[in-house]
Amino acid sequence: MTNAITRPLEGLIVLDLSQFLSGPSAALRLADMGATVIKVERPGAGDLCRQLYISNLELDGDSTLFHTINRNKRSYAADLKNPADLAKLWKLIERADVLIQNFRPGVIDRLGLGYDAVAKVNPRIVYGSVTGYGPDGPWADLPGQDLLAQSRSGFVWLNGDAGDGPVPCGLAIADILCGAHLVQGLLACLVRRGVTGQGGHVEVSLLESMLDFQFEVLSTYLNDGGKQPERSAVNNAHAYLGAPYGLYETRDGHIAIAMGSVVRLGELLGCVPLQAFADPKSWFDSRDTIKAILAEHLKTNTTQYWLDQLVPADYWCAPVMTWGELLETDAFKRLDFLQEVTRSSGARLTTTRCPITIDGDRMRSGRGAPKIGEHTHEIEREFGLILKEGVGP
Repeated sequence: MTNAITRPLEGLIVLDLSQFLSGPSAALRLADMGATVIKVERPGAGDLCRQLYISNLELDGDSTLFHTINRNKRSYAADLKNPADLAKLWKLIERADVLIQNFRPGVIDRLGLGYDAVAKVNPRIVYGSVTGYGPDGPWADLPGQDLLAQSRSGFVWLNGDAGDGPVPCGLAIADILCGAHLVQGLLACLVRRGVTGQGGHVEVSLLESMLDFQFEVLSTYLNDGGKQPERSAVNNAHAYLGAPYGLYETRDGHIAIAMGSVVRLGELLGCVPLQAFADPKSWFDSRDTIKAILAEHLKTNTTQYWLDQLVPADYWCAPVMTWGELLETDAFKRLDFLQEVTRSSGARLTTTRCPITIDGDRMRSGRGAPKIGEHTHEIEREFGLILKEGVGP
């Protein structure tokens, strides 16, 4: 499909005052779905994420991380402590549908741009706030950073094997989940605004997003006498699931095996010792013994050999693939999931597209991440940012 299709958020104006990952990832998703996103950045330095490198890889002076999460946006340079710049920003706020900010609690209010002040000027605005641990409380002023939120949430005790210490996720999972929750709240308020005409204030935090991510197992803990999760000592993949759930080494690689009858698995694989575990309760109580037997058996042949035994029987399994292997599969190519974006300087980046398809439109955009303040003059002309007395709250 082409970009000629009207996207659901076309016509909406989003002011993105956020930095790093959680807020900008939410703004990115709104941009993917058609919104005009204006990224408000400090002159000179811009979003600190521009210098947050992964693998020391940069493109055209900025980190690839910044390029990836800020594509399809326009950059407006404004010093929020400068009265002239602030007056122009207020005129943008008057026109905006959504504002996103992730300053530490209290900072945005000291700048005069808190929700109450903004809502007085634009009652229809949907205002999104991201914090680390909520707007108040004893942790409110602590750094809202992904690894720290993972660690405080208890999540790190679900990963790795029983003999390991705490193991974090290898991705900025708190940031990305929090950004997704912010999008959900913003869209819900926009729907309500369509009915009532009134805007609203959406608040999310890294900690709450990580707790929600664990809602199934945390609920088990809350209703099981406070019993701590017990990770399997052998190939743990889920602290609350029994055998055979896990990743296993084969003769030439690895295979993932999910839920299923241990007895049936033994039949399909020709592993007689597994057939002794007929009681389903033993699949959790004796999971380490079962998984140790299975682990040794699977080393005797190749990944493809085992897949050929399990897949036709609809036993849930999959090869453990690298990115290189995945990208060569017909299944991945069928998704058409990659796109190339281009900056005004000509710098190009291959990245992923929006994962949401609407009305057959696999939403993509070729516009790369902006330079700091690249669109300042263009935006000022477009929105008529002519200073007048009395502009502001």
